[in-house]
Amino acid sequence: MKYLSKLIMKMKIVKNIHFLLLGSVALVLTGCSDFLEVDVKGKATIPSFLSDPQGLHAAMVGTYNKMYLYVDNEFTKYGDVAGNMVAFPSAASSGDMVAQYNFTSDESQITGAVGYIWRKIYVAQANANNVIEYAPAVIKNYPTYEKECSNIMGQALLIRAMCHFDQCRAYAQPYNYTPDASHLGVPVLLRAAGANDTPSRASVSEVYKQVLADLEQASTLLTDQVADDYRYASLQAVNCMFSRVYLYMEDWENALKYAKQAIGSQQLAQGDAYLKMFDDLSTQGETIFRLSGVEMTGYLKSFYENTCEPADTLLSLYDKDDIRLKLLRNSVGSKRCMKYSASKVPGEEPKRDDPFIFRLSEEYLNAAEAAWNLKNYTEARNYIKAIIERAVGTEKANNVLNAYSDASLIDLIRLERVKELCFEGHNFFDITRWKQNLVRERATTSVTKFIAYPSDYFVLPIPQDELFANTSMQPNPTVNSGNYNTNITNE
Repeated sequence: MKYLSKLIMKMKIVKNIHFLLLGSVALVLTGCSDFLEVDVKGKATIPSFLSDPQGLHAAMVGTYNKMYLYVDNEFTKYGDVAGNMVAFPSAASSGDMVAQYNFTSDESQITGAVGYIWRKIYVAQANANNVIEYAPAVIKNYPTYEKECSNIMGQALLIRAMCHFDQCRAYAQPYNYTPDASHLGVPVLLRAAGANDTPSRASVSEVYKQVLADLEQASTLLTDQVADDYRYASLQAVNCMFSRVYLYMEDWENALKYAKQAIGSQQLAQGDAYLKMFDDLSTQGETIFRLSGVEMTGYLKSFYENTCEPADTLLSLYDKDDIRLKLLRNSVGSKRCMKYSASKVPGEEPKRDDPFIFRLSEEYLNAAEAAWNLKNYTEARNYIKAIIERAVGTEKANNVLNAYSDASLIDLIRLERVKELCFEGHNFFDITRWKQNLVRERATTSVTKFIAYPSDYFVLPIPQDELFANTSMQPNPTVNSGNYNTNITNE
């Protein structure tokens, strides 16, 4: 992706280029001095704007910006606050993500997580759809830019795949909820919907089928097996996404295959290099794909600095010498997630954070879980040993591994996944795909301490304004009827 980053660094963007779709701003390229300069004169419509390589580049920048808005806010927060490893210092009846923490999400919560996750993902998806729709014509009309424009289309396909997958994780039960994944998922949208379109929900199986189709096509358009620039989607990121999707599908062979392809010959970041990729936003470390927060407000940063903290149950999982504990306490020793509190930020933007999409540790964990399910126990041990060894050293890693039989090794793999990926949006989704009960510490300030699997509460309600506007949209049981806390306990 070097060609794109170099081009962007040389040009400027015209602030606030707007295209309206479904009554929302679907493409907004906000001010940033190192983005693309766009001459919009005479390009008042999406087809005219996306008729040349310059417009396609600009649209891709806008797509990344819109993806950032849902990743660096409610969606990633939801993956942890609905889980069992975070705590709100005080019980509040309202506030950012409190309803999701308490499992009292309301379908009328239009300006909160329920409405924002749904709508922000749709906007990012609409931007990706526009790029995908118009890229083939640009490639045909500008053959000298074929490589660059094909690469952009590959990036858009990966982002569209992620939008469908992430929206499905939030508003639908996990893939393995029914034997054939025939339960309700989310709409599959392959073009930006018009004002009169009324899409209905596809099955989860159909959603995943489209996700995989987009990834297959993206893999033919992207060529960088190791990301040239981790700020942009790459073939390595596509392989990461394949592995993540197949893990949720419990297709262990493919989950392992693509995790291995994503890992290649790369090694985990070690020691200070591991900590530095969180503390210095100019450091790649083991990053494979990370969104840029240049001139954006980092909402994960403020949330974890001021609102939400590691639960005592999470902290108790670590050895006292575990390097990862340094990411869970601030400089004075107070409980704080420091994964979004970099002290070294290019441009010295105090509100900036750059959320991870994929990093190498997840691929090692995916490979370990998949290998264990394939009964490749030695291989599973090698992958999980690399994670533990990096955290506590070789001697302690060997002692930990020796305490687990092949049969119980999956418990260690899951434990390490919790410890390694905490506050990166995975915890709750792992609980549900593992078909586990949600069990929280007794000291939690949430009104909800336990939910038995399966539960209607393990998904968000479909937003009320979507149901009113689209008669084809099906609601989710229980959570869309206002019957909150009828089968969950505070015991």
